[in-house]
Amino acid sequence: MTAPQLTQEQIAQLAEKAKKVRMVITDIDGVLSDGKVYLDQGDNELKCFNIKDGLGIKFLLKNDIIVAVITGRESNIVERRMKELGVTEVHQNQPDKRACFNKLLEKYQLDVSEVAYLGDDLPDLPLIKQCGLGVAVADCHWFMLQHSDWITASAGGQGAFRELSELILSSQEKMPAILDGYLN
Repeated sequence: MTAPQLTQEQIAQLAEKAKKVRMVITDIDGVLSDGKVYLDQGDNELKCFNIKDGLGIKFLLKNDIIVAVITGRESNIVERRMKELGVTEVHQNQPDKRACFNKLLEKYQLDVSEVAYLGDDLPDLPLIKQCGLGVAVADCHWFMLQHSDWITASAGGQGAFRELSELILSSQEKMPAILDGYLN
């Protein structure tokens, strides 16, 4: 599957939407992980997270952009990884993500235009359509292509979240300061 090429006008519209973002909400399986769940013969579960995505989360948090997780599954691994990254809004076992989404909007007094959502599959579709900036990972379900504002070049668990964070921070003109921090 290949993401559609954007015109200059579409790129400008995308940047305008990204400028408004004050909160990024993401799914876990298939977005921050590659969607695979490894189960051993005991009760242990393993997931793989990409360090690039973790740094993207930290960049957003350091720039006062809230990061939240809404996922349909429940896993101690998710709780642990998000704690390591400083994400406090972790909402697991959410079969209808819209109710949680609306609570977050209310809690932080945000308009839908100030929220970006990153997903990969059909349970994410309502939020991708509802928020101001709806983004899907490169290996998303084919139906997401026609309902997302943008498709990342990277697959889920392969740096897709980092791409979104850099799009937002670049559009808000915050990336130069981040890069300067590494150069000086």
